Amino acid sequence: MARIDRYKKLFSNTLILGLGTLASKVLTVLLMPLYTSYLTNGEYGIVDLVVQAANLLIPLVSLGMNTAVLRFNMDGETDRSSVLTAGLTVNLLGFGAFALFFPLVRMIPTFGEHAIWVYIFVFCSIMHYLFAYFVKSLQKVKLFAGVSIIGTAITLLLDVLFLAVWHMGVVGYILAIVLSDFICTIILFFSAKLYRFINIKKLNKAVTSAMLRYSIPLIPTSALWWVTDMSDRYMVTWYINEAANGLYAISYKIPNLLILVCGIFMDAWQMSILTESSRLERKKFFSHVFSMYQAVIFVGASLLILCAKLVTRILVADSFYPSWEYMPTLIIATALSCFVTFLGTIYIVEKRSKSSLFTTVIGTVGNLIGNFIFIPRLGVHGAALSTAASYGLVFLLRAVHTRRFIPIDWNVPRFVANSVLLIVQAIIMVLEVRGWVYIEGGIFLILLIMNFKPLLGSIRQVISRRSGG
Repeated sequence: MARIDRYKKLFSNTLILGLGTLASKVLTVLLMPLYTSYLTNGEYGIVDLVVQAANLLIPLVSLGMNTAVLRFNMDGETDRSSVLTAGLTVNLLGFGAFALFFPLVRMIPTFGEHAIWVYIFVFCSIMHYLFAYFVKSLQKVKLFAGVSIIGTAITLLLDVLFLAVWHMGVVGYILAIVLSDFICTIILFFSAKLYRFINIKKLNKAVTSAMLRYSIPLIPTSALWWVTDMSDRYMVTWYINEAANGLYAISYKIPNLLILVCGIFMDAWQMSILTESSRLERKKFFSHVFSMYQAVIFVGASLLILCAKLVTRILVADSFYPSWEYMPTLIIATALSCFVTFLGTIYIVEKRSKSSLFTTVIGTVGNLIGNFIFIPRLGVHGAALSTAASYGLVFLLRAVHTRRFIPIDWNVPRFVANSVLLIVQAIIMVLEVRGWVYIEGGIFLILLIMNFKPLLGSIRQVISRRSGG
């Protein structure tokens, strides 16, 4: 019964969390016509740099405590009030320390007049994440997903108001996100009655220290992933210009649909594996789920490459249409990042944060070297190629290293064949080989056929377990 419940829980949580995450991520794609119509290439480049810089600051300012809140509250061994009170205290103290650096942040050329919005963005985000992770750790999955949908609707309405009606440009884009985070924080706080768990008397030094020992080693890992993802954007701006970065930022939107699939599943997956104690059952669980996971990622990536030009034509303004050229390479990069993330959950289970950090450092260094080599020679294409290569490097390292802990059973010949076909498909699309439409369609069908059986078998197994069969 335990095994049946395990798959039922994973399936149910994935479905519920998927509804909330899907609404949020699809909105990003659907709003592209609005963004590209009311923001110039240069303005969108600035927005992208400001938002991504704020995303880097979030784990630094919070000292990674929001992740620790999720991990410690799910183990059922630590007092919940001590966990949330510690998380809130560290968040507020961290932001207070960050506030001291405001004069320096204002001196950064890209931020300048937008520095205050960076601070507001970071504060609202860390509070939103803190309460959202705590609600998730309470297994209130429906509330977590529901608030995500509400936040999405608020962002949609405010984007239309601030960009299309009031023409607020960069400030309007950021303000819509800030207000959405703030409202979601209030809803989470009162709907889950989180005030019950905040008590300064429950601030336990031992618990806080344990949480910090867990969270602080994760900060450089998070920062390095940000560098891997974002260094190419800053270097594209440096070597070329902000308009080129605007195109590059837009080209990430379609590949991010693959991240959507990965993110939906990973939210539910982490909730499942953290409650699994048997090493043998972990191996079986990981192996079965990975078989289905890689099939979805490869087929999804192939479909996105096939439709890259069409979707770009439909969703973005004409001035942003050339962004499709970078999408095939970035889709491969995001597919690899999904596999890297999956293997990273093994480190979470085994509490091997140093191993996660080590592999991430290698990937980041590889990405920076690649950017210096490729961007001056290949332009924006060089940034995309460097990102894909760095994720490929980290994937290979983790695929070998994690076998020491949980040796996943995966069909290597099928994985290699899938990878080769996807790379060939991307090359054909970028070069626009004569008759590329038919070739692309043929490759997609081959990938679909290759992965159909394991995908269908996994779905049937999940369904049978869900029904108790």
